[in-house]
Amino acid sequence: MLVLALAAGSAGSAAAQAMRPFATFRQLHGESRLQARLDFAAGQLRVVPGRAGELYRMSLTYDADRFVPLSHYDPTANAVTLGVDRVGGPGFRVVSRGQLEQDAVVELSPRTDLSLALSLGAVESEVELGGLRLGDLSVEAGASRTVLQFSQPNQIRCRTAEVSAGAAEISLLKLGNSHCDRLRVEGGIGRMTLDFGGNWTGSQRAELSLAVTELRLRLPRKVGVRISMDRFLASFEPAGLERRGDEWISPGYEKADRHLDISLRTTVGAVKVNWID
Repeated sequence: MLVLALAAGSAGSAAAQAMRPFATFRQLHGESRLQARLDFAAGQLRVVPGRAGELYRMSLTYDADRFVPLSHYDPTANAVTLGVDRVGGPGFRVVSRGQLEQDAVVELSPRTDLSLALSLGAVESEVELGGLRLGDLSVEAGASRTVLQFSQPNQIRCRTAEVSAGAAEISLLKLGNSHCDRLRVEGGIGRMTLDFGGNWTGSQRAELSLAVTELRLRLPRKVGVRISMDRFLASFEPAGLERRGDEWISPGYEKADRHLDISLRTTVGAVKVNWID
């Protein structure tokens, strides 16, 4: 079931923004999986677990002069694309702070196995994936500020989470709750926080390739941690880790039931370590 609500912007001068509301949702009809792609060019985005009886929902306020809503569902593939795109394609640049006043809330079903891809432009986003059934995750972040967290454990095992960030500030929180076997992160100019707290039920391998980036690692004491590092002009504060050749290892690593193995390549940036319970 698809519901579209469109309202014309108020009359004003030609230079005034025409902010319009848009809403779309689909009821759950026994679907066991969903491929969701969220494309958001500019503004503010919030992603949260949805309602028990719905497959997805998006509520959006957008600048109708410069942007167009995205909403397409393919029932044969159980795939949906949601978000907002620039009028005229990717060559259009954000030139007004007012364009960032767009905002969207996207809700995704906690009852279906989810494959999620996010493409974020000039966006401030809060992505809550805790409690969903996330099988794999892909994030491409441009000039964005993104907080992605798993405040509750993932309901299924996640195969891979991949994050690619440009001139962005990225925080990935409670990654222990993600239950992802493999995490891959690439980052350019910006700052990044990786918090591996949460309820660990298995081991995880993280592959990090970062350039001109400040990286903060929050590591759980209850998990055996090993960091192998290839660094160039990068400062490293290895608090609580012991050096063994080219690796840094937490005390008791070999006896730990679960392990976090981090492979880190970084240039010019700083790497800071904090321990969490």
